[in-house]
Amino acid sequence: MNQDNNQSSAPDNQAPPRKGLWKPIVLLAFVIIMLAAAKYFGLADLFNGLKDYIEGLGVWGPVVFVAIYVAATVAALPGSALTLIAGAIFGSILGVVVVSVASTCGAALCFLIARYFARDAAAGWLESKESFRKLDRMTKQNGAIIVAITRLVPLFPFNLLNYGFGLTSVSFGAYVLWSWLCMIPGTILYVVGSDALAQGLTQGRIPWTLIGAFVVILVVLTFIVHFAKNKLKSDS
Repeated sequence: MNQDNNQSSAPDNQAPPRKGLWKPIVLLAFVIIMLAAAKYFGLADLFNGLKDYIEGLGVWGPVVFVAIYVAATVAALPGSALTLIAGAIFGSILGVVVVSVASTCGAALCFLIARYFARDAAAGWLESKESFRKLDRMTKQNGAIIVAITRLVPLFPFNLLNYGFGLTSVSFGAYVLWSWLCMIPGTILYVVGSDALAQGLTQGRIPWTLIGAFVVILVVLTFIVHFAKNKLKSDS
């Protein structure tokens, strides 16, 4: 009887690894398909032109890009596209630095606007949303750690978090610190993947090293997100 129970429970214990294995495989296949499609449609020239323009700005290139990113964040525009562009233009290392600085500055500015400069407008926009009310309840229950968890686990839209936390009891310092730290894993994933795609377009070959790094980062991030979800459940 016990043996039957052990045998029946074994597949359940092994299910989570098998369930999560398809994600890196699908994303790797997607990157390779994008490389082939982009090369076929001649998008390499577009990447090169944009990269040459930014590089032509010299040391001001990253500064201008950060300013554009911050403005887009304040305007509540999706930052994922700009993150991908940063990886294609600046490469993995500088791209991560640029996006990390830009996304943190943009998030901080949104927080300050919501808390000090346009509180009534932000409250009117957010308080009618059930997702914000849920965020407010979670913040009251869990404190500043909820900033870290929600930056890692995509429970809420990025722009809602930027303005929403300004209306909660979270301190500005804790918000900026946890936002910066916990946005880095996703930033690395996007930037490295974009860098791999751009190198494939411009150099006409598949950058297996970057693709391997992309998969490793994806697996690590999956485990981090899983841990954050468990932490949220245990604290709720």
